[in-house]
Amino acid sequence: MKKKAISIKNLTYTHPDGTKALEDVSLEVYEGERIAIVGPNGAGKTTFLLHLNGILRGSDGQVEVFGKSVDKEKKEEIIKEVGIVFQDPDDQLFMPTVFDDIAFGPINMGLKEDKVRERVEKTILSLGLMGYENRCPHHLSSGEKKKASLATVMSMEPRILVLDEPTANLDPKSRAELIEIVNDLNEREGITIIMATHDVNAVPAFADRVFVLNKKVIAEGTAHEIFSDGAMMKANNLEV
Repeated sequence: MKKKAISIKNLTYTHPDGTKALEDVSLEVYEGERIAIVGPNGAGKTTFLLHLNGILRGSDGQVEVFGKSVDKEKKEEIIKEVGIVFQDPDDQLFMPTVFDDIAFGPINMGLKEDKVRERVEKTILSLGLMGYENRCPHHLSSGEKKKASLATVMSMEPRILVLDEPTANLDPKSRAELIEIVNDLNEREGITIIMATHDVNAVPAFADRVFVLNKKVIAEGTAHEIFSDGAMMKANNLEV
């Protein structure tokens, strides 16, 4: 029986202005799974993701990562387990070179210089970024930036990879390439992957299971099961 990577029970979150973003969300993700969280804009997808490594804390409910409560563990310990790639790559690319950005996480983890270089070189090879080491991140294309921002997280070797709208602003070729990279990470290294998106066309090539989130969990199933439910899709402003 597979180990639970993430267990969420009755998670509720209200923004400071009083707007309820999440309401009684409960779900489980198992180690090595590829999970898609789909929903319309404003459904609470990003808010949900930010609870997975303690950036946000719910007003009610419980979030556990490999059996450890996110609320009770030190944030730096959870961050080692759960790496989040934000929607906008510029939020994670702020150093002079791609190499420096990828090295930033391992350096802040306290790794020695030789180990940092080893992590960076391994990540560059894994994600096909050879030759980009000395490039300025802000001169990269959208697809290249997405890969570089993914590399900044993968260099910390998380057990769970969380992606927020990873295919946003990508052309079809770059989208397919990114999905292939993510699937390869899952297959080769056994990383648990959670992707939030409203790009439902990217989901069938990626997800083992799909959750429809619209402040609460509306439905759960395979991509075929979810996308075959036309009435539910329409009610939640989703189109295939």
